[in-house]
Formats: sequence, C-alpha cells, structure tokens
Amino acid sequence: MADYVLEQRLNEIEVRLAFIDNTVHALDAAVAAQDRLIADLRREFDQLRHELRGVKVALEHDVRDEPPPPHY
Repeated sequence: MADYVLEQRLNEIEVRLAFIDNTVHALDAAVAAQDRLIADLRREFDQLRHELRGVKVALEHDVRDEPPPPHY
C-alpha cells in the first residue's frame, strides 16, 4: 500500500513538473516576443525623435534672418 501511495504522489509531482515546464516555455516565448516588440518600438521612437529634431530646427528658422525680397 505504501508503494502505491508513493507511486501516486510521484506521478502527481511529474504531472505538476510537466505543467510548470510547459508554462515556463510559454512565458519564455512571450518574453522573447515582447523583447522584439520593445526593440522595434525603441527604433521607431529614435527615428521619430530624430525627425522631430529636424522639424524643430526648421520651425526655429526666423523670417527676420532672411534677406529682404528684391522689390524692396
């Protein structure tokens, strides 16, 4: 009887371990996908920041710094 109980408990532990192993693999895949997404978003953010700097420089241009039109 003790052997049966021990075998039953061992089987239960193996099932739980298999479930935990499966969960760890699923979480690992999710983290890897999120890591790729974050890297893509970071690249887009850097590109937008660069473009925004260009727009900011263009908007800082003061019309008073231009020479007057030729008809003056």
